[in-house]
Amino acid sequence: MANSLSSNNRTAFDVVNIVAGLGLLLSPWYMGFTNEAYAAWNAWIVGAAVAVIAAAALFAFHEAEEWVNLVAGLWAVLAPWVLGFSAVTVAMWAHVIAGIVVAVVAGACIWFVRGRPLSTA
Repeated sequence: MANSLSSNNRTAFDVVNIVAGLGLLLSPWYMGFTNEAYAAWNAWIVGAAVAVIAAAALFAFHEAEEWVNLVAGLWAVLAPWVLGFSAVTVAMWAHVIAGIVVAVVAGACIWFVRGRPLSTA
């Protein structure tokens, strides 16, 4: 089942998610929203979780890890409105961009691991 996506391609997906997770983790400091408690804590927790889960997938791939990262990415996209920090534009965009990257990469990994082609034509 996992043969449809080579380990090199899975590694590339996981590295992208590690970078996106670390980017979100560090964003409160380099984008200057550490004083916004909900935004900063969410970035730290979600960013660290994504990076750790993607790193774990590098060593022992399981499809469940990609599902967890997919959910974490979707949460990162929705968090600014759910937690009420959408008015902090920098924090909102950091979460939305990182969340989209993580969700798309995790979704693509799930799609290709299951052996689904891009087109049936």
